[in-house]
Amino acid sequence: MNVEELVRDSLKEMAGRTQPASANLADRVFVLRRRRRTRRIAVVAASAAAVAAVAVGVPLLDAGGRDVRPAAVSDGRVVAHPDQSPPRDLIGAGDTVMAGYRTVKTVKLANKDWIYTPTYRLLDPGSGTYKKDDRWSFVTVAPGARTAAVLERELPATRVGLLDLASGEVKRWIPVPQGAGGAAFSPDGTKLAVTTYAKNPDRAFWSAKVDVNNKMEPQGVPSRTGFTLIDVASGTGQWHKLPFWKDKYGMGDNARTDLEFSHDGKYLWEPMSQKPFRQYHAFDGTDVRTPAAEKYVSPYVDAGLSPDGKYAAGDFAGHGKVIASAIVDPVTGKMITKVPGQQLLAWADGKRLIAWGIGGDGNEFHQRLVLVTVGSDKVQPISGFRSPKFEGAGRWEPLFTTR
Repeated sequence: MNVEELVRDSLKEMAGRTQPASANLADRVFVLRRRRRTRRIAVVAASAAAVAAVAVGVPLLDAGGRDVRPAAVSDGRVVAHPDQSPPRDLIGAGDTVMAGYRTVKTVKLANKDWIYTPTYRLLDPGSGTYKKDDRWSFVTVAPGARTAAVLERELPATRVGLLDLASGEVKRWIPVPQGAGGAAFSPDGTKLAVTTYAKNPDRAFWSAKVDVNNKMEPQGVPSRTGFTLIDVASGTGQWHKLPFWKDKYGMGDNARTDLEFSHDGKYLWEPMSQKPFRQYHAFDGTDVRTPAAEKYVSPYVDAGLSPDGKYAAGDFAGHGKVIASAIVDPVTGKMITKVPGQQLLAWADGKRLIAWGIGGDGNEFHQRLVLVTVGSDKVQPISGFRSPKFEGAGRWEPLFTTR
């Protein structure tokens, strides 16, 4: 199969399948000052340059400092660009693709409020490249990487759009009069959960200022009111009241508390700062027990459950000789093993994950995307290093989805 056939066939395959995309990592900057959870990915194609970059065996170091030369792409399942940061051309692995990325800057207003303002670069399925789209305050990409749910700049928004990534046009606007602030697709892509807010969840208010290292700074204000569950095919939905859990438990200060779908798509859940750390809800908003299969799935680790439900991506598991994260049994919570990688972002398949890996300088903010495998200490870089600076174009945050 030549490169042109690989690109064409992979993109066709990608268009026909579905699964979830998430609110990307930058969202967590506003959620719990870091709520780890982005979403699953899907691989696809690339350009001749993409294949060449991997095939030539560019010298790359794993987390332990060893030279790891990735094998040439033979089946289209790994597309890497270890020389690109931010990425220009599509990257992905296994059943996962990076459907876009975003950068965030802080806009300081005259009244001392701050607004965390994102700029997105989204995958163009036709060219396999990432193109700038600065129209949106929030984007989440549907399984298949052909459609995204988008919110306009002013939050809370009065409607959610279904954006065709190929044309860059919004094919349908769905009213959300209660005020949309975030959204998530179900694992099969048939439903969209839109979280509603009374205030902008990405705005820090001077009226709620707090002392940060002996300096007063504005703070986000919790204002979640509920959610609208939308049937994507028909565009119809129903709003359900579900205030931020602070109203029920008297604690917490997170401005953005978007709802997510469970691994099987049967429930919604939200993160909590106390056990069980995830509160699950039926589609009408009533509380339900944590599914047994997700009892020990961390709400702050993006990768979540493996596709087969056998493993759960765990938290950072210490430095040692190699920067590592835990792989745990999702039912018992027992750690099964460790994999090299600072933060586990998405499962590529039943044993491989995409993670943030750090460079040889040991700077935890000097990271690149890497592919790691359960049961192996090998690391394959798939992007270049991003800047350690907190803001700016070099500090990009990936959006993953399955194909």
